Amino acid sequence: MSNDAIVQLVAIGAGAIGLIAFVALVTVPVASAYDRVWERLVASLLSLWVLAALCGIGALVGAAVIYYWPRLF
Repeated sequence: MSNDAIVQLVAIGAGAIGLIAFVALVTVPVASAYDRVWERLVASLLSLWVLAALCGIGALVGAAVIYYWPRLF
């Protein structure tokens, strides 16, 4: 295996583990907290909104690290 393939495999694995953890730790408890189907659906969609916000914040922090890396080290 090449180094690029290993990096891609690790990135895919980390993404899958992160998504599974988000579903298990956030989406399932949110959906089970309500009785009506539409409430569960809306709560699950709002948890996806939170996931998108967290991914956006992570992308911004990653971009800042890449941009400022030569200045810091």
